[in-house]
Amino acid sequence: MSSLIPALSSLLTEQQSVLKKLSDQVNCVFVTGAGGFLGTAICKFLRAADIQVIGFARKDYPHLTALGVTLIKGDLQNKKQVCEAMQGCDLVFHVASKTGVWGDKGSYFRPNVEGTENILEACRFNNIDRLIYTSTPSVTFSGEDESGIDESQPYAAQFLNFYGLSKAIAEENVLKANSESLKTVALRPHLIWGPGDPHLVPRVIERAKAKKLKLVGKEDKLVDTIYIDNAVYAHLLAAVELNEMNSSCAGKAYFLSNDQPIFMATMLNKILTAASLPMVNARVPAGLAYFVGTLLEWWYLRTGKQEEPIMTRFVARQLSTSHYFNIEASKKDFNYRALVSIDQGMEKLQRALQNVK
Repeated sequence: MSSLIPALSSLLTEQQSVLKKLSDQVNCVFVTGAGGFLGTAICKFLRAADIQVIGFARKDYPHLTALGVTLIKGDLQNKKQVCEAMQGCDLVFHVASKTGVWGDKGSYFRPNVEGTENILEACRFNNIDRLIYTSTPSVTFSGEDESGIDESQPYAAQFLNFYGLSKAIAEENVLKANSESLKTVALRPHLIWGPGDPHLVPRVIERAKAKKLKLVGKEDKLVDTIYIDNAVYAHLLAAVELNEMNSSCAGKAYFLSNDQPIFMATMLNKILTAASLPMVNARVPAGLAYFVGTLLEWWYLRTGKQEEPIMTRFVARQLSTSHYFNIEASKKDFNYRALVSIDQGMEKLQRALQNVK
């Protein structure tokens, strides 16, 4: 294992340790959504330990090829492509999904539900015995405050978009598939951010520059977030734990976060500060935001618009309710803890944003 030390030298001791354990367990790892934010980060960590990685994505990603990832282009909805691509792998990180807050049912169910079922069948076909599924806390969100909830919280009784519904169905199918021959776990990271984030950070910056960023609701609400390296670390820990004879995490779902609940306004303003932009103070009433979201959804459906509305019912509720979680189960079952704090992550984000300018 000493040959891995130079490649791992830039990682924290805890990250090095879990990667060394994983490299003893596997020969080749399959990563869906390898070109995405989390997928790319997982690939980087695995390649730092010289673990062979097959990345599955819909298009070419030169940055993955440069890392030494074997990239296979394909579609999750094509079962034959998935089965063939996974040949020779020992472990699967199923990260890919259609995300977002707007779209028709089929556009979410085809990749998220049918695609995940193809992954499960391909695991069985190729005798792969471990699957880590990247889920989302949206599976429990029905528009109300979620203050310190844990995994005993049931799936939402009603969903404000098809993303949450499709992920809940897929997660449930993954957990039901857990068996002696295929151990599965579902991880629910909340608001992943950091350098290279293509979602939260650029959206906040873009709207702030356009003078369209506002706080929703008169009362600040606490939310959980997770820095990208912590999200990867949790995935690696779960993969190692699944290899145990009596795995503590097999067949279970876990909320993941930085374990640092923070006011939404504070988080947004930390991002703006990292981008050298003025802080946001303007607010709109939560009820007004929800009404506007309802109106825009109706108009977009009526006119057939495909792009995402600037406000939806889901976004209005998400920005005006609390979302923070009890993550004791992840600490107990696979020894997760956040290695990078929010402030440490913001320093890294600030340096990255400065380098882009």
